[in-house]
Amino acid sequence: MPKALWKDLVLADSENTERVEGNHYFPPDAVNMDYLTMTARHTYCPWKGEASYYSIDIAGEVLEHAAWTYLEPSEKANNIKSYIAFDRRVTIE
Repeated sequence: MPKALWKDLVLADSENTERVEGNHYFPPDAVNMDYLTMTARHTYCPWKGEASYYSIDIAGEVLEHAAWTYLEPSEKANNIKSYIAFDRRVTIE
């Protein structure tokens, strides 16, 4: 079962991730949102749409823009709508 870990804390844990381009996208209910804060950053993927980013804050140590989601993905990426992925600074086991 994939887990997203940072600083020995489980940020997300689910058997139902979606794998897209090498990333595990975790369902929203599998993510501990207490540590994530939405940022103003957005990027655009030609086939997935606009990504929104989160920073992770654990005890005052912050990883800026370390997670992202597609709140309104394109039709081709609808399977990851609102799912959350993490960048390489977060360990996926």
